[in-house]
Amino acid sequence: MSFDVRAVADAVLYEGYLLYPYRASAQKNRSRWQFGVLMPPGYAAADPSERSMAQAECVFEHSGRPSAEVVVRFLQVQRRRTSDGRAAHPMVPAVWDEAVEQEVTVTVANPRLLGEGTVRLFAIPGSELSEEEAGVRVCRHRERLAGSVSVRVTPLPGPWQAARLTVGVANQTGATSGLMTRDEALPTALVAVHMIITLSGGSFVSMTDPPEWASAEVSGCENIGCWPVLAGPRGSREVMLAAPIILPDHPQLAPESPGTLYDGTEIDEILTLRTLALTDEEKAAARATDPRSAELIDRIDAMDAQSLARLHGTMREVSPAIDDAVTVAGHRIARGSRVTLRPGVRRADAQDMFLAGRTAIVEAVLTDVDDVAYLAVSLTDDPGADLRSAHGRFLYFGPDEVEPCDGDPAGES
Repeated sequence: MSFDVRAVADAVLYEGYLLYPYRASAQKNRSRWQFGVLMPPGYAAADPSERSMAQAECVFEHSGRPSAEVVVRFLQVQRRRTSDGRAAHPMVPAVWDEAVEQEVTVTVANPRLLGEGTVRLFAIPGSELSEEEAGVRVCRHRERLAGSVSVRVTPLPGPWQAARLTVGVANQTGATSGLMTRDEALPTALVAVHMIITLSGGSFVSMTDPPEWASAEVSGCENIGCWPVLAGPRGSREVMLAAPIILPDHPQLAPESPGTLYDGTEIDEILTLRTLALTDEEKAAARATDPRSAELIDRIDAMDAQSLARLHGTMREVSPAIDDAVTVAGHRIARGSRVTLRPGVRRADAQDMFLAGRTAIVEAVLTDVDDVAYLAVSLTDDPGADLRSAHGRFLYFGPDEVEPCDGDPAGES
């Protein structure tokens, strides 16, 4: 697994940037820029479905001298037009929005962090570039952007040395009218806004699974347009990633994925196979649409059989119970124990009921996200049990849905 926080943040940055079949003519690519969009205040005031600011709040413990670094990342829309209305490919429109990555870093040291905090104004210059591509004159235009990043800390009451960190990002670009269409206003927006917040001299508290002492304070946090999660390796609490899409604590990238497909809700294998099935004309249209879609098509076309096979799925380690065993009717049930299945105590699955009275071997004792133990088992009379076990495919029952088999040495306490 990769614990590169920036690699995960890049996936957030380009989430939904361009969807399969990766060409501008596709209907799904005519309504873009949906995640983490901060419109100029004038436009947001006229359209209540839009916002001009985002806020991340989280709780942290500290040693008395904390400092914080906030990296705000977003995309600036770069509008590409052809000078004469012609396109480089018949399936590509004359106007298309590309993206330019932008980043603003704010560092707040002690004692300022615990004092008045800070507000950093920033400006992203506009530009215009004209060049010839495939015999067509192409102009790329960027609007000037302006915004601010605010960082402040509020001490929290109680015996713990804890505080609430508030980071705000606002689009302050002016000269926009509410009479503009969304498409017209997008070049003055901050797109896919997210924050990487690194703390020194302290540790963040999980916002999704806080310790009991911090639960009330976490509930009092106000997050607008983003949600902060712990980032980096499991067990570390120095970095928060505040993203406009839902993520778990310590999000990771699958090592099997050879590169971004710009759609985190799909399966890499499906998208890759469907992309390989595009016609040559469709692939040419995708390449002409956007430099990033061209790179994606080239990368997928160059994949070998081994790389494709890696996308077919893999087994991840499941969190085991502390001692890999549970006690049932006075017997210790662990891997290798023989049990009789008695489903129906907690649930009424018709398929499980057909297994009542059947004998099974416990393959593993596992815990779910709520630390509730359950058993992974295989039937002793299943002729395909070895094959299923090799692929990690088991039946699952709670400890109260099995009975120990008499005389089983592994099941004796």
